Amino acid sequence: MDISLILKIAGMGITVAVAHQMLQRMGRDEQATLLSLAGVVAVLLMVVGEIDRLFTSVRNIFGL
Repeated sequence: MDISLILKIAGMGITVAVAHQMLQRMGRDEQATLLSLAGVVAVLLMVVGEIDRLFTSVRNIFGL
């Protein structure tokens, strides 16, 4: 795993948090919630490749 993935996730989290706060202060709570949900989905999509690589490594180690 590379440090760039961690930095991307942190950057995404900070960006979503700031945008969420801005939308909430403007009174758009529903859109702020949808933005947070979209941020979580985007991060999960970034992590899926790493999880696949982990499972492949485990399979190769145990010869499954």
